[in-house]
Amino acid sequence: MEYGSIEREIHVDASPEVVFGVISRPEHMREWWSDDARFEPVPGAPGELVWRDTESGETMAVALAVVEVDPPRRFSFRWCFSDPDRSGRSLLVTFDLVPTGRGTRIRMTETGFREMGWETAVLEERYREHESGWDRYLPALGAYAGRRMSTA
Repeated sequence: MEYGSIEREIHVDASPEVVFGVISRPEHMREWWSDDARFEPVPGAPGELVWRDTESGETMAVALAVVEVDPPRRFSFRWCFSDPDRSGRSLLVTFDLVPTGRGTRIRMTETGFREMGWETAVLEERYREHESGWDRYLPALGAYAGRRMSTA
């Protein structure tokens, strides 16, 4: 296995405008991905995603930096920085939105795994964790966007 990038594609029964809000606004991101999200959807803006362990109550915060905001076509950010000040190596997550006759095709790509400099065992573990995470969270994104569309 190459461990270079993760690519997923799903179709959502919601307009690109609705989907763009769902992937680029913290108040919506909290509904399908992290327990909390803090950032401004503008290029260069710093932020963080927070997950809470339901059993222990402990939280894990992960820094992010918004890279590209092109409504309603693309939203991208960097996260999992090698340095706490959001410098150095990081992973890049990009959401590309393509309108379809009945909604939106979302293509999510996460790149940069090999460039992180992790030893092989860590690279394989992190890659599998992210693969598993996207396999869980992208369907949640689709379901949430569909509910937003039905109330819009």
